[in-house]
Amino acid sequence: MNVVVTGAASGIGFALARRLLGQGHQVCACDINLDAMSALNSFTASQNQLLIKSLDVRDAAAWQTLMADVAAQWGSVDVLANVAGVLRDGWAHEATADDVHWQIDINVKGVIFGCQAVLPHMLANGSGHIINIASLAGLTPVPGLGIYSASKFAVRGYTLGIAMELADKGIAVTAVCPDAVQTPMLDIQKGREQAALTFSGPRALSAEEVVDAIVGPVWHKRPMEVTLPPWRGATAQVASLFPETSAKALGMFRKAGLKRQAEIKVGQDSTQK
Repeated sequence: MNVVVTGAASGIGFALARRLLGQGHQVCACDINLDAMSALNSFTASQNQLLIKSLDVRDAAAWQTLMADVAAQWGSVDVLANVAGVLRDGWAHEATADDVHWQIDINVKGVIFGCQAVLPHMLANGSGHIINIASLAGLTPVPGLGIYSASKFAVRGYTLGIAMELADKGIAVTAVCPDAVQTPMLDIQKGREQAALTFSGPRALSAEEVVDAIVGPVWHKRPMEVTLPPWRGATAQVASLFPETSAKALGMFRKAGLKRQAEIKVGQDSTQK
């Protein structure tokens, strides 16, 4: 398979690119941080297996150029994994215009531009799979992460919309909605009161666990949506159905998150209960 992975300099994107290379796929790794992606060369079996490309996902024209380059190099783009994403926690009254633009432009427009750039190639081939990383924050609102949560609601909505649109054209589109994942994005939230709800679960997922789901059931079954872990996804979906009732339980979840943050601060592994 020929796979394009964004956000490949760290976290889920790097772990996914590394796994795919190990499985023998051809990978185009994209990020604005070229130096960090150079480490992926250690996992290649041949020189032609890996393309490393600088990409600002906010640039629609750059996306078009990227897809044209990959198609010219390998003949097709079989899978696009939109992993790149950013987060700034903060209360609504403290958010700046830059906080809004940065998160919406990268998290939402970056995904949309990527899908728009790859779809002509997939439609021409009559096949393909787009995998968009959303979040459980895209299933239920997260106070303290309002802009990020809104961006992931948008990613999920767009993903499900085009999944239905493309279902009869041989192209699958999947929204992967994980709980908190131990990545650099999680690290910036540690110790932040505004981000307490991020830590309200029993533990964070590892990037490898998310990759397991992507190269496993997502890759093979091509569902429209996957939540990780499933029980947290079900809880988030129920909470979204009854927001006023759920709001009454926020204090309990925030308390659990603050306790978890304190445990991590003194050295507990975020991925361990």
